[in-house]
Amino acid sequence: MCSISSRQAYRYLRQAERLKHPVPVTSPKIAFTVKLPLPLIGKVRSYAARTGLTLSETVSRALMVMLDRGRRRG
Repeated sequence: MCSISSRQAYRYLRQAERLKHPVPVTSPKIAFTVKLPLPLIGKVRSYAARTGLTLSETVSRALMVMLDRGRRRG
């Protein structure tokens, strides 16, 4: 059983009925700590703010691009 009230559950159901498209299923995420140079952190934060992405999404996308490029060289 979920730990939400019936009232909240019905509210979620009403919101779901109004969705135009299915919500994409994503992989679960966990915290992963890395140490980065301060100037790089500033650039990542600035880019995330400009694009409206979260820091997590910004870093995920950058890593995927880098990892995909490495695979193509092989």
